[in-house]
Amino acid sequence: MQITGVTAYSVDLLMKEGAYSWGTQTYASFDSTVVVLDTDEGLRGYGEICPLGPSYMPSFAGGLRAALDHLGPALIGLDPQATDVCSTAMDVALKGHPYAKSGLDMAVHDLAAKAAGVSVATLLGGAYRNRVKLFRVISRAEPEVMAERLVEYREEGFSQYQMKVGERLDTDLARIAAVTDVLADTDTLAADANTGWRQHEAMQVAHFVADRPISIEQPCLTYAECLAVRPHLSRPMILDEVMDSRAAIRQGASDGAMDIINLKISRFGGLSGARRARDLCVDLGIAMTIEDTWGGEIATAAIAHLAASTPDGFHFQSSAFHDYHGRPIASGGPVVADGHMALPDGPGLGVEPDWDLLGAPIWATTA
Repeated sequence: MQITGVTAYSVDLLMKEGAYSWGTQTYASFDSTVVVLDTDEGLRGYGEICPLGPSYMPSFAGGLRAALDHLGPALIGLDPQATDVCSTAMDVALKGHPYAKSGLDMAVHDLAAKAAGVSVATLLGGAYRNRVKLFRVISRAEPEVMAERLVEYREEGFSQYQMKVGERLDTDLARIAAVTDVLADTDTLAADANTGWRQHEAMQVAHFVADRPISIEQPCLTYAECLAVRPHLSRPMILDEVMDSRAAIRQGASDGAMDIINLKISRFGGLSGARRARDLCVDLGIAMTIEDTWGGEIATAAIAHLAASTPDGFHFQSSAFHDYHGRPIASGGPVVADGHMALPDGPGLGVEPDWDLLGAPIWATTA
């Protein structure tokens, strides 16, 4: 089997709650790119990559689409069943820019699993579970509103939450106080600053949360700042933005910098790199939040497959991004209920794009 064509589509993902806010940023929608790989045997593979706006990480929708000029032709003629060969070909064609490769790598895995008649989870080592534990993001808002939202989400069946902070220290402390005051004994909560605090501010937070049941996620911009805060924090530390390579994971484990990492698929160039990072974390004894930057049903399906194939005890939680927007871009996405999402049925990722919604392609290349 050979890849004979690569096609890309653009779709806007609108937020159900009107906006999504973290740190100092707020967006009402996110620009997602869906990629399709065609083969000479008629099978099609699907992938998706959706940066969280242009200023969250070194990634943006326009950049990944420009990268297709280099990455798409590199896949033409390759056998998608050789997933590592395809991943290496993209690395040779374009140095760095892992986020731009992620959707294509996802589509390669979708094809490889379909060709074998198995799920992507099977391709990634096998599913340990059919349901994946989710957390619900509490978007940054006024303290009392965030507390009310946690109670609402608990009534929907969630028990794990990530509250967004990092805008302003005094307000963030009020947010943490309000939300922790309504926690139940069965709830798990993290305050995610998304790099928003200065080191001295994070030190104040560490003191403030000493007697509160909450973890702290990515308090500062740099690894060195986070590492400096770590000894002063009696609560668990989660690192996200600075965990962008296997080398960073090894360094963090060696330094005792974190208890959990947030493993985002696109940060590692797709499922190929994410699986290697996942397996390294298992070897090092580090639990993981498994997700991506954002996305619809296709990206969420990839998250579900990677999370389901992660050994028991190492999967901490995941995101069901398609549950945050009201515009399904594909059928067959993971079904969300009682704070979990079910692994999609069928071979591959188990999803099929809504072609009417996607409309005309924005980019294509063929053999």
